[in-house]
Order: sequence, then C-alpha cells, then structure tokens
Amino acid sequence: MDLSSPLWYVAYVTVLIGLAGYGSHRLTIIYLYLKHSRNKPEPLKEFKELPLVTIQLPVFNEMHVVDRLLDSVAALDYPKDKLQIQLLDDSTDDTVSICREGIARLVADGFDAEHIHRTDRTGYKAGALENGTHFAKGEYLFILDADFVPNPDVLQKTIHYFSDDKIGMIQTRWGHLNRTFNVLTRIQAMFLDGHLELEQTARNRSGRFFTFNGTAGIWRKSCIADAGGWEHDTLTEDMDLSYRAQLKGWRFIFLNDVETPAELPVDMDGFKSQQHRWTKGSIQVCKKVLPAIWKSKVPLFVKMEATAHLTSNFAYLLLICLCFLIYPNQHAPDFGKLTAYIVNVPIFFFASVSVILFYLTSQKALRPDTWWKEIPYLPLLLALGIGMSITNAKAVIEALCNHQTAFIRTPKYGIEQKNSDWKKSSYKAMKSLTPFVEFLFGCFFLFVVIEAILDARYASGILLLPFPAGFFYTSISSLARMMPSFARPEASKTPATSSQDIQ
Repeated sequence: MDLSSPLWYVAYVTVLIGLAGYGSHRLTIIYLYLKHSRNKPEPLKEFKELPLVTIQLPVFNEMHVVDRLLDSVAALDYPKDKLQIQLLDDSTDDTVSICREGIARLVADGFDAEHIHRTDRTGYKAGALENGTHFAKGEYLFILDADFVPNPDVLQKTIHYFSDDKIGMIQTRWGHLNRTFNVLTRIQAMFLDGHLELEQTARNRSGRFFTFNGTAGIWRKSCIADAGGWEHDTLTEDMDLSYRAQLKGWRFIFLNDVETPAELPVDMDGFKSQQHRWTKGSIQVCKKVLPAIWKSKVPLFVKMEATAHLTSNFAYLLLICLCFLIYPNQHAPDFGKLTAYIVNVPIFFFASVSVILFYLTSQKALRPDTWWKEIPYLPLLLALGIGMSITNAKAVIEALCNHQTAFIRTPKYGIEQKNSDWKKSSYKAMKSLTPFVEFLFGCFFLFVVIEAILDARYASGILLLPFPAGFFYTSISSLARMMPSFARPEASKTPATSSQDIQ
C-alpha cells in the first residue's frame, strides 16, 4: 500500500468537504435562529371553554419512574373533568402492578384514568399509541414518555394554540432533570439544547418543516388520522408522522419557552441505545418520505432543509471514512504550505468550528448568564461525537440494508440526585462487540497522535486528540458496565428486561 499516493489526500479532502457541507448547514441554522427567534407565535384566540385532553403515557418496563410520571400528571393545572389519562403499558415486569396501582390511585382521586396493558408489543411505541388513540375521548392528545415530568402549567400554556384549526401539533422544549449528574449528562444536555433550541426554533419560525420529538407534545387527533395514523415501519414513528402530516398541509408550532423536564441517560450504554435508535430511525424515515417531499409542491428551500435534516446522519459514515484516511494523510506528500492553508483552513472551519459555534449559541440563548461555564465541555462534546461514530455508522448501515431490529428503549432509573443507586437496577444493557471495536480505534489513534508528536507535527497531534479521547471514553464507559461490580446480588429477585429490549 503506497501511503505517499496523492489519491489518499484526494479521498481525505473529499470526505472533509462532505463533513464541511453538514457543518455549513449548522451555520445556516444559526443564521435562521438569530433572524427568527424573536418571532414568537401567539394563539389565534383563547378557548372560552377548555377542551378535553387525552394524556397518553406509553411505558415499557419503567418501574423506577412510573409513579413519578403519574404524580406529575395528577398535578397538572387543568380541570379534572377535562382530562382523560391513558397509561399505555406494554411491560413484562413488575411495572405492570405498579401501573395498575398508580391508575387506581388516580381513579380514587376523581380522574378519568385507564391502564391499557398489551401483551403483544406489535408496533412497539407506535403500536401502543395507535391502540390508545382508538379509545381516546379527547381531540387533543398530550404524549409523555415515562421519564418526563411536565410542569403543572404546560397545558394552559399550549392548548390555546389549537384554536387555529390548521394547527396539528404543538411541541414543547425538553428540559433536563439531571443535567449536572455527571459529565455524560452535561454533554447530552448540550447536544439536545442545540437540537431543540436552535434547530427546532429555526426550522419552525422560518417556515420549514420540523418534527415532533416523540414526547412532550400535543397532537390534534384528526391531524394524526388525516396523515395516515401511527405507522411502525420505522424506529422513529414521531419523525415519520410529522413529515406525513406537514406534507398534508398541517402546521406545527414549537414553543421554546415552554419547558418539559425529563431524565437523561446516565450511563454510556443507555446513551448508545438511544442514539442508535434515533440514527437508524431517521435514515429509515429518509428512505420512506424524502421522495414524497421532492414530489410535493412545497417551496424549494423547504425541500432542501428537509433533505439536509433527513440525511444529516450520513455524516457518521463520512466520519468513519475519515478515521481510515487520517493516517495515510499524515504520510501524504507535502503539497506546500499555501495549498495546505487554502484547502485545510476553510474545511476545518466548516467541519469543526461550526459545531462549536452551534452549541455555544444554544447555551448562550438558554443560559445567558452562565453559558461560558459550558466552554470546558466543548472538547468533550467533540470527542463524544467522534466516539459515537461507530455505533451510529452501524445504525445507518443497518437502515440502508433494511436490517430490522426491535424498538430498543432507553433504561430510566428515576435519577435526580447524585447519591442514586441506579447501578443496582435490574435493567441491564445487552453486551455487544462495539465497545471492543471502539477500544481498538482508540489505541490506533493514540498511536497516530504519539507518532505526530514524535515527528514534531504538534498541531496535528493536538487536533487529533479528540479521536483517541472519544473512542476510549465510549469504549471504557461501556466495558465498565460489564464488570461484575456493577451487578446487584439480589437482581434475580426482579425480572430483568430481556436482551431484545435493552441494548
């Protein structure tokens, strides 16, 4: 293999240009956000009489958080006679009895509440929602995942937007109950803040498509029916339904000033499980709806934004390609300093600096007085994004190859305090070879960094540090969870979730 061949350099630059293209899209989002963020939507009018709302709570093996969820729903500032509560339970463990007891308490308190337990998980979450919608009395469906804790005034702040008959869905912004629990939760919060505060606001207020986030939002039941209902041929049924509904002409509203707090995954395996599902599902939706988007009569700028959104996870394939091209590039012939600056500086700006600007902008918007405290976490954010490339590239390839997998739910432990004993939970992650592959990548890039430093290529060594750091972080964090010290001696007393449901 001739590492001095210019073909390696050409391939390297080509991949970087692709990554820079997605980076430039982030800059576009920042521009749209700054331009439109102050254009806050207002309800057309207020309902003279509050409408009936059905609250749908899809759960699966959530024994640690169900009671917290039901307590928060019971505390909503909304008339009891205008609420219907559906606990859509697909559980196979002790969660079933906890749900049954929790619903009994709500009924005793005067709520119209029902425990709908399925023993057949056909369609997973989408199937549970579809089943529940058949029995929903309300025209408006407020969907909450098990790890969410809605603020009491959330319905009062959102329901009046439906006074406009063209509004099909209202999405609130996720908050984070355990944002400062550990380093991983802080970085996840930054990732989500960038998506929810910047992307959702920019897309919605600039007239582009944006999507329901699967929870903490309210749907008009007739909008769901008009769009074809919940379908379960993808792992992101929320994104799928959102695009189908907007292609039908329904309008959505994102309220970035209405926060609905939730629990972030505190361990690497839970985070990987979540990211794998989201990444794979988005590519499945891309294959399913992108042709219809381009055949539709929506404006070109809407089609282009939807394309950038739906294809964004292909960047993980480019990142994996980059991993294999970095070392040959280190040994490529020197084409001169001027050429290097002309080629590398713009690419580095669009591929890397754009990411930093993106997340700093979101933090400054949400935490104007303390945003600077997040700066030390930015290198870790970049490293984690690199470390996740193997898991997410695998998800992209599975989607492209039509490889079907179960809906992998993210374990929730009811964590809000740092002294939680979540490691003793019977919910365990399924073992896989991915952490070992990540560890090998980490070793390889550590070698590349050391070689660069020994060759006095200090700038390259510093710029490459996020690669070994990211791969070692994701691999060692997962491998640590496999150690016997994490197991609970009495775990056998509580049925653990099967390996097909937890990754």
